[in-house]
Amino acid sequence: MSTAPGPHDRGRERDRDEEGRARNQRPRDGLGRPLPYGTDGVARQPEGVVRTPDESVSEAQALLDAGRPFHAHEVFEDAWKTGPDEERGLWKGLAQLAVGLTHSARGNVTGGARLLLRGAGAVSEWSATTGRPRPYGIGVAELAAWASALSTRVTEDTTTPLDAAAEAPRLREDSRR
Repeated sequence: MSTAPGPHDRGRERDRDEEGRARNQRPRDGLGRPLPYGTDGVARQPEGVVRTPDESVSEAQALLDAGRPFHAHEVFEDAWKTGPDEERGLWKGLAQLAVGLTHSARGNVTGGARLLLRGAGAVSEWSATTGRPRPYGIGVAELAAWASALSTRVTEDTTTPLDAAAEAPRLREDSRR
């Protein structure tokens, strides 16, 4: 039996939260990629925050505008986990759109395009099923069109890096840059 340290044993304890659950506390960049310990990273979104739908949309829009779609995804994930069950499809679809933009900006063209289309389908299906075309002022049809167009662009041009802030969608008409 080998006593050599394994790939995850670096002589330090695992990162854990107050309840003892494993939590990776490595610093991250603006697109959520892990950075080496000791590196200055971007502040992480707190998990499990209960916000009103309007607060969720406003905070996510600010993060998208700042080129931080991974962090916007975290806000949408909180909304889907803490909001009413009948809205889960909306918030999950919005999270998928943000992750699709994240992957596209990281250079994962195939995964990004798939998630953009999956998210667009999810929010469109939720909207059609509920009869709510603009929940909380969110332009579902406009978001689906944005995701479809971006998905096509990133798969056709795999050489030009994607600027997440420049490509951020407008969630609501009143969202200003």
